[in-house]
Order: sequence, then structure tokens, then C-alpha cells
Amino acid sequence: MRILRLTRHEEQRLLERLENIQSLADLEKLQQRMHEQLGIRLSIRPSHNEVRTMRGIAIDFAEQPGLCRKTRQSIPAAIRRGLEKQPEIAFRLLDAHDLLRDA
Repeated sequence: MRILRLTRHEEQRLLERLENIQSLADLEKLQQRMHEQLGIRLSIRPSHNEVRTMRGIAIDFAEQPGLCRKTRQSIPAAIRRGLEKQPEIAFRLLDAHDLLRDA
């Protein structure tokens, strides 16, 4: 039921915040707040294949009824745009998953 509180205006504000993330800690904080306030659980991790672009980072939702298809598409797109603006966040994400251990 919490997801039903997400209005179009609030969704736009959320997408704007996701696009303008400044650090990995910022991204994790937004993930936590989305879970607390809306019940949205996101998993952001490198995919099993090689990561060459931001498309190689897997952004998955936990099963949740009430989350519309457009929102399921727009949130990952906003996160990818934010990672493209700040590529060091993507490097920190890869490093947190121990992919850049030897680099």
C-alpha cells in the first residue's frame, strides 16, 4: 500500500534525486529511504558478464505488487544516468563487489 503514495510529482522528484547522486553512500541512502518510505527494494550490482558500460550494472526490483511498469523502467534509467554523470560512483560500486581488486 505504501507504493500507492508515490504521486507523479513525487516520482519526478525521486528520479531527479537519483540522477543527481554524488557518491555511493548517497545512492545507498536513497535505496534505504525508498525501502523505508515506499517499500521498494532495489538490488544494484555488477552483472555476471563483463561490465563495459553502465548497461552492465544490473538494477533489479524485488517482487512488489502495485509498482507500475513505467516506474520499473524509469528508476533504473535514472540511476544509470546518474552513474554516467559520476563514473567514480560506478567504480566504487565495482570495487565494493571486489571486481577491481587487482587494478
